[in-house]
Amino acid sequence: MTSRRDFLASLSAIPLIKWQGRLLPQPELPLSDFAKKLEPLGRRLEMEGYYVWCCAPILAPDGKLHVFFSRWKEEYKMGGWIHKSEIAHAVANSPEAPLIYVDTILAPRGANHWDATTCHNPHIQYIDGQYCLFYMGNANGKTDTKRIGLATAPSLDGPWTRPDNPLLEAGTIGSWDDHCTTNPSFVKHPNGEYWLYYKSWNTSEYAAAQGAIRGNRKYGLAIAQQLHGPYIRFEGNPIVDFSGMGQNQQVEDAFTFRRGKHFYMITRDMGYFNHEVGLWMDSKNGKNWNKPQVAYLPASSYISEPPPPAYLKRYGRFERPQILMQNDRPAYLFTAMQGGQYGTASGFLFKIKA
Repeated sequence: MTSRRDFLASLSAIPLIKWQGRLLPQPELPLSDFAKKLEPLGRRLEMEGYYVWCCAPILAPDGKLHVFFSRWKEEYKMGGWIHKSEIAHAVANSPEAPLIYVDTILAPRGANHWDATTCHNPHIQYIDGQYCLFYMGNANGKTDTKRIGLATAPSLDGPWTRPDNPLLEAGTIGSWDDHCTTNPSFVKHPNGEYWLYYKSWNTSEYAAAQGAIRGNRKYGLAIAQQLHGPYIRFEGNPIVDFSGMGQNQQVEDAFTFRRGKHFYMITRDMGYFNHEVGLWMDSKNGKNWNKPQVAYLPASSYISEPPPPAYLKRYGRFERPQILMQNDRPAYLFTAMQGGQYGTASGFLFKIKA
């Protein structure tokens, strides 16, 4: 598996190319057409005293941009996402305008609730005449109680109705997804079905794994006839599985959408090429996915910033990609990245050229 140091070192030996008006190193990786259209616009939602993550965008009928994002207090460091995260709401006059914090809409509810200790991974859509916020909560501040839930509201300004129970529980003991359900993505299928994409892994593999990256993260699909379920697992799960390729290759942070007659998925790479890029996949049916290409390059290909503090171990890569659609096409890519002026984490925005 190529390390970050080896990958970045290899770029120095690669000729520079002219791309989007800038000189960039061209790695020997299969760039998707999507990657070639990205124009970096910089950090968003830098908040003093907070880590910011998971920026999920949506346009309101009046043209304003609303972003639902995860945040937690700086004192809990990067690991605070698993036990202290809340989901907040910010608004801008347009996709490229400054985002202004409005309020916190979902916070951990405490004992006896499935989302007692964290609210994270927001994914926002307008479905069946209401706003639907898919998110992950947990009950014990650990990964084994992570579950996907669905909050709904008549307006982007709320009020939000929170679920008493998760939308999708973990799989049966011994299955590939018996550990959790998390990192939701959603597609309303033209046939009227409700398709929920989710990440999970196996508890035994997680417990037996060595090193910082434990278990093997894969993606599954669950389908319902109604928005609130029940969601039935697709019999061909997992639909994205790199485990057979060796070196614990895996995937997370999927954003899935349908355009025309095709499905598309953008994810964070976890070893297929390396741990610094994003993956781009397409599918004719949303279940069988083609071989990945690169969705975006390492952060150093787009921006130059001071060295990060030593405690930021995941600096230099974009995570949690979420796409803002305009006129039925991808218009902006929202991601999350460690660092920034407060030495924590923030959102990062790309424009997607037509």
